[in-house]
Amino acid sequence: MSVTSESRVLALLGDPVQHSASPRIQNAALERAGLDGVYVALRCGPDDVVGLMRGLARAGGGGNVTLPHKERAAGMLDVASDAVRRTGACNTFWGDEEGRLHGDNTDVEGFRRALRSFLPDSAGIRALLLGAGGAARAALHGLIEEGAEDILIYNRTAERARAVARRIGGRHARVATGRDDVEGQEFDLVVNATRLGLDPTDPSPLDFTLLGRVGAAMDLVYAPEPTPFLQAAGRRSVRGTDGREMLVQQAAASFELWWDVPADTAAMRAALVEPAAV
Repeated sequence: MSVTSESRVLALLGDPVQHSASPRIQNAALERAGLDGVYVALRCGPDDVVGLMRGLARAGGGGNVTLPHKERAAGMLDVASDAVRRTGACNTFWGDEEGRLHGDNTDVEGFRRALRSFLPDSAGIRALLLGAGGAARAALHGLIEEGAEDILIYNRTAERARAVARRIGGRHARVATGRDDVEGQEFDLVVNATRLGLDPTDPSPLDFTLLGRVGAAMDLVYAPEPTPFLQAAGRRSVRGTDGREMLVQQAAASFELWWDVPADTAAMRAALVEPAAV
């Protein structure tokens, strides 16, 4: 598909972005749908992200925001979704005919769709959530929306976990203050929402031998080989999944907001496993 002056431009804004699979995923969906658009990755600093968001939106485009700009983007919107207000983070933006900047956090919807694919019925489950950053906030919001009854947040800094629990968790979230609060406990699902595993030499964020029964393990990190977290889960014969499906599903949710047509997730998954262009 050729790019012309009429093509709608969508961009990923962040730093770094050169490793991102998002352009491959989104452009595959655009080609499959026969839409006149192009998706690119733009490396930018914190002082530039808001201007780029507004410029792209006013030109009829939009895009995604990734680390480290999601919180800054959330504070600059004219119209914010409930997911943005609850998590304090924005990863998807677009404009309207009145020039207003809209934003959503499709990490929440992406997590929900990936969770439903992995655990078709998560109502009433007990979950252990590792981490308290942006991915953890999206996962916590998603777990609550999918009906999880009890969510224990385990983070290196308990105070940060308490802030997340207060903001999003309500009666469903509790905070582990240390190893003693998780030792021997049983969980239907353990979610890794930390960054550990992006480097294959990272340790697992959790020693599964500390826990009692574990039903399943979901890593929001993805890599060509099983992550340290999933390797640790496998040693306990716990079935697991990595972050690829969440990546595809949050990309699909963004695509549907921009274009108001269903995204071809099969094309997106196929593009994800293709080697990146050099």
